[in-house]
Amino acid sequence: MAKRVLVVDDEKGVREALRQILEYEGIEVHTEASGAAALRAYPDFLPHLVLLDVKMAGMDGLETLSRIREQDPAAQVVMISGHGTIQTAVEATQRGAYDFLEKPLDTDRILLTLRHALEQAELESENVRLRESVGDKHAIVGESPAIHHLIGIIDKVAPTAARVLVTGENGSGKELVARAIHRGSPRADQPFVEVNCAAIPSELIESELFGHMKGSFTGAFGDRAGKFEQADGGTLFLDEVGDMSLAAQAKVLRALEEGMVTRIGATKPVSIDVRVIAATNKKIDEEIASGRFREDLYYRLNVVPIEVPPLRERRDDIPLLIEKFVADLARDSGVKPKPFADDALAALVGREWPGNVRELRNAVERLVILSAGEVVAAADVVRLAGAAAEGAVGSLIHCDTFEEFKQKAERAFLEAKLEENGWNVSETARKLDMPRSNLYKKIEKYGLQRG
Repeated sequence: MAKRVLVVDDEKGVREALRQILEYEGIEVHTEASGAAALRAYPDFLPHLVLLDVKMAGMDGLETLSRIREQDPAAQVVMISGHGTIQTAVEATQRGAYDFLEKPLDTDRILLTLRHALEQAELESENVRLRESVGDKHAIVGESPAIHHLIGIIDKVAPTAARVLVTGENGSGKELVARAIHRGSPRADQPFVEVNCAAIPSELIESELFGHMKGSFTGAFGDRAGKFEQADGGTLFLDEVGDMSLAAQAKVLRALEEGMVTRIGATKPVSIDVRVIAATNKKIDEEIASGRFREDLYYRLNVVPIEVPPLRERRDDIPLLIEKFVADLARDSGVKPKPFADDALAALVGREWPGNVRELRNAVERLVILSAGEVVAAADVVRLAGAAAEGAVGSLIHCDTFEEFKQKAERAFLEAKLEENGWNVSETARKLDMPRSNLYKKIEKYGLQRG
């Protein structure tokens, strides 16, 4: 599609010269002789770029620039002047002009500025689309009273600097809450850095959070900034904070108190400005009582507590969530979307969903991909539930050797337990009474990955 440029100049010769240059480059051109006429034409023509003369009878270029930016804050405007001064250029820039060209106009300079301005406009447009896409992907979906209450709390706490502790079951959407708080905060344009404390071995968590210097330990081949430094100016999300070692907890507490971190092997601390949001599926009061979590850190993190409701307490939201997951799948994977019949929706609403929203999302993806018809029916839901229960056993029957049977059974068992615990490695290892290092080795051995 051809780019559109609006040329505004009260000299006919300039307008026609610019038209000739731009049309030769394959650009669609519309010209106007006054600022007032340009403002009337702008909404219909919707140019990618405006070339605007400064000195014009009636409404001058600077006033026209301000009016255009009021109509469209993203407008790309290049000012043209035969009487250019530094003061005029500064004022034009302050009012939002992209660049400033002086008469007599040079064709090469015009085309270079044009190309850069259009690239900038395209980049800004792409950034908007990406932000909208990411925002939609991480949107909190629902109309239930529980979700309205949750969003109300988020709206109140997001604009503040308060630390937040998000609690809730595995798969309930704690990360979405953290991202929503970040998006609604003054730090929205700064980094959002996530750390899954349960997925990082205890011997590496301090390096991950605080960074290290080259040679500070075996494998430290270069200086590396930790997550606190990476999140400077933005938000650090400590997911599954209840699984953090006591040694790491002590350092996190010190960082929160002092606003400084020290890399492993470094002698000088680094100042940080980070808002911390933490999340856990554990009952922290029980962890404190058992000596596994520091009470002083809990009070630092738990300035504002937010509890995310499980899916079984917001069943009315399930049809809306299904609609979103189908749209996400079509957008991200190119899978043809399928509607869900009323009986299929009723069957899904009636399930318990111990894995919460994460389990529902996985089920919807399987149904859309594997169901044979144009519409997902209740029979598909029943078949899916049966396949999930019998699939692993059915595949084991066909093993050729006992060793193959043992390995497939172990793989299926570990995968099911990890999924049951939301891929919290520490929690899974604890429930299985297995050293966490052994579980990591088996995850690597079988190539297990979070779905």
